[in-house]
Amino acid sequence: MQQSPAIFDRRLLRARQRRARTLGSATFLLDRVAEEMGERLSVVVRDFDRAVDLGTPTDALRRVLADGGKIATLVAASPSIMADTSSLAVAVDEEALPFADASLDLVVSALALQFVNDLPGALIQIRRALKPDGLLLAAMIGGDSLSELREAFAAAESEIEGGLSPRVAPFADIRDLGALLQRAGFALPVIDSDRLTVRYDNPLALMRDLRAMGATNILTERRRTPLRRATLQRMMEIYARRFADADGRLRATFEIVWLTGWAPHESQQKPLKPGSAARRLADALGAKEISTGEKAGD
Repeated sequence: MQQSPAIFDRRLLRARQRRARTLGSATFLLDRVAEEMGERLSVVVRDFDRAVDLGTPTDALRRVLADGGKIATLVAASPSIMADTSSLAVAVDEEALPFADASLDLVVSALALQFVNDLPGALIQIRRALKPDGLLLAAMIGGDSLSELREAFAAAESEIEGGLSPRVAPFADIRDLGALLQRAGFALPVIDSDRLTVRYDNPLALMRDLRAMGATNILTERRRTPLRRATLQRMMEIYARRFADADGRLRATFEIVWLTGWAPHESQQKPLKPGSAARRLADALGAKEISTGEKAGD
């Protein structure tokens, strides 16, 4: 089997997340996603016996879901489980799940799967672990996130250093994720996205928040040498010139992409077979049917 390229240094990711928890995490984005996921799950007309929270960096999602009353057993599954978790927990890698086939009713994940190197493989494993008619509900950082920071760094490095280095992760595009769910075998896949604009006094405040999220550069191809002061200063000038509002505060965009998919089950809706309609479309529309090769108006 061909191994997926290592885009992310996942050992470094875990170290950065541990550092963020030690220094005091910035959780506003994750808290917002957790509340939204609780609302989305509340409209699903069924309860879930066994669920897994896969990779969510804090217990924010588990606290929200515990109040919903729809889940009998919720297991936290992550590479690094927080010591203060109040739920059942197991240390797992999102790229190598230990769950038996058809053993789970629900898998949820908040802002974790965007850092998986083999996302197609992870989705296939999740689908296999779900029981028939089991649900995946996940939120990921989308490809339009931090576009302002990406543009400002690219312009500054091109001007000061004569070249670019990868600094902002290549997050998945919303147009590709629906196809990935289908390839993984999910039924009734739905992809949608939200955009959150956060305003900062300066780019350094944004970078401090990213550090407090454990979300600084973990690309394997990242430059190992320190960022040059001249490049940083020029990036800040470009950011302020291109992305400032009238009051001088700077915009930072976060795109949240939502993935919903069901493990196939015979009770789910299916498209009709071609030619199986009981009534012709032309009759329903009150129009004249034109046969192949016949032109309108003949």
